Amino acid sequence: MAKSLMIVDDSATMRKIVMRTVRMSGLDFDRTEEASNGAEAIEKLKQSPVDIVLCDVNMPEMNGIDMVKKVRAEVAGCANTKIIMVSTESSQDLIDSILREGANGYITKPFTPERFQEKLAPFMN
Repeated sequence: MAKSLMIVDDSATMRKIVMRTVRMSGLDFDRTEEASNGAEAIEKLKQSPVDIVLCDVNMPEMNGIDMVKKVRAEVAGCANTKIIMVSTESSQDLIDSILREGANGYITKPFTPERFQEKLAPFMN
């Protein structure tokens, strides 16, 4: 079954690195989207939901934590969207808080193709 992916990060370079690493992991997506912050991601998700979102925590305009809260509360078509945070933030308290808010997983930077495979593969069925 074909899957769709959105990468949300304020750095265009980091979005490209994430995409390349996802491809290297062997995971295949038929459609990919990008957004530069949480607010842009919300607007895109309202128009065209995706299966999996990879999202940075620290971004201007709307950070990743607020985006998770808003997607879970307000974006009707995203009830089954899996949100995996990708960040340099490694505080266990922060990670636990984000997971409580509705994120489905957390990957710390630096990441590897194997780490993406491990975290995303369960959501590819």
